[in-house]
Amino acid sequence: MKCPACGHPDSKVIDSRPISDGSSIRRRRECLVCQKRFTTFEMIESVQIVVIKKNGSKELFDRNKLLSGVMKACQKRPVNDDEVVAEIETELQNSLRLEVQSKEVGEMVMQKLKKHDEVAYVRFASVYREFKDVDTFLAELTELKQKAETQNIG
Repeated sequence: MKCPACGHPDSKVIDSRPISDGSSIRRRRECLVCQKRFTTFEMIESVQIVVIKKNGSKELFDRNKLLSGVMKACQKRPVNDDEVVAEIETELQNSLRLEVQSKEVGEMVMQKLKKHDEVAYVRFASVYREFKDVDTFLAELTELKQKAETQNIG
């Protein structure tokens, strides 16, 4: 790493600390020539993921768009919506796929919300699965209730 004070190309790392989200590292360095100390940040280079929409069109994965939908489902619920989105984003990055169907992203969200909070899950599912009437909504709730009862028994 080139020293910002004297331009010398060599420095030593004095201290390294991960940044809160775990995707980057803060390093304190010292120039081997002038002993000037400076800070650098290293980040993992992420792959740009393309989302294939229902109509076949493609757009770049937009974390903020996903977060907006999850925030609406989690409104006034004890769920860390940012954590849910970070988990999904990490899974997508780790998959090393360049393209993903929007349906897969929606299913990932529902799976995560179901694990964190059933009310947020039902809210998201009602929009995502486009519940047309009360019967569709009740069928989903009945299925959730049966699964919960089964888990409580076993």
